[in-house]
Amino acid sequence: MSGAAAERHGRSRPDACSVIWDKAKASALGTAPVARFWVAVEQNGPWGAQAATQSHLDPDLGESLNRMCQNAGGRFILIRRPGTHSDLPEVRGHRVYLAGGLAGRPWLLEADLDHPARLARLALLHWAALGSGDIDAVQDTLPEFQRSAAPVLLICANSKRDVCCAVRGRPVALESSLQRPGRVWECSHTGGHRFAPTGVLLPHGQTFGRLSQASAVAAVDAATRGEVPVELLGAAYDRGRSHLKAPGQAAESTVRQQIQEPRLLALSTTTARLPGQENAWHCRVSHVDGRHWDVVAVRELRPEDRPETCGRAAVPTWDWSVLNGYGQ
Repeated sequence: MSGAAAERHGRSRPDACSVIWDKAKASALGTAPVARFWVAVEQNGPWGAQAATQSHLDPDLGESLNRMCQNAGGRFILIRRPGTHSDLPEVRGHRVYLAGGLAGRPWLLEADLDHPARLARLALLHWAALGSGDIDAVQDTLPEFQRSAAPVLLICANSKRDVCCAVRGRPVALESSLQRPGRVWECSHTGGHRFAPTGVLLPHGQTFGRLSQASAVAAVDAATRGEVPVELLGAAYDRGRSHLKAPGQAAESTVRQQIQEPRLLALSTTTARLPGQENAWHCRVSHVDGRHWDVVAVRELRPEDRPETCGRAAVPTWDWSVLNGYGQ
């Protein structure tokens, strides 16, 4: 696979959902999956549309871990190393990542679990501790998990969920992983395939759309400094941080671009629905230097319908606008 092929994101059909959204120059603001923490388990081989229960991972274990993650406000996904995925049972161990503390000081733990019984011990996780960021409680339960040496980028390649993620996501994952070995993984569905190739940066929970090979590498490199690369700021690429709900994601991403603030932990955001307004929220974006911006995030129905998934009919779509900002 050449670098040029990765930059083209493969050959997408003209009616592919991501092609339609690209042509419309549609905003990706406020579209990050909402998750207070992430649990990523390596599972080679093919994945079905519901990867947690449709892969070579034991389906009962997958269903249990997925349910427990959801109940605690987190996200469970499968990952695999970019490249060829033969339809054979897993013969090696499973790399597992646990990302927590997203709303404060994010951390990333990892372990290589070489036996299904050890993988099943994930069910013993202190799920509330993952959400609250209590790393000590997590490591007390599963001491084999140690801090990761560096952040990782997970790029969606779940073709059974949407073909755009395979056609566009897999080449970008492969090419960027060749340049940053061990730092880029394919992952199962994270939402937003209309913005494929999409990626989730752990431990920060920062999500991106419309990645290229070059911007994926830039995201990995910037993450080692706790930053977002400048080329991924703005509505075309920045889907937001996952611990925030959609209006907060849109507000924070907009302010981040306006002030050109790359540091991921420089900003924090609170939201409150405006009284009497169904689709408007007051958001305060605060900077670590004491400044803050009060803005209004508005969810607006767009005039044209678009398909949100390949092979589905066009539906009404919404965008986020961030208005009335000022700094103090």
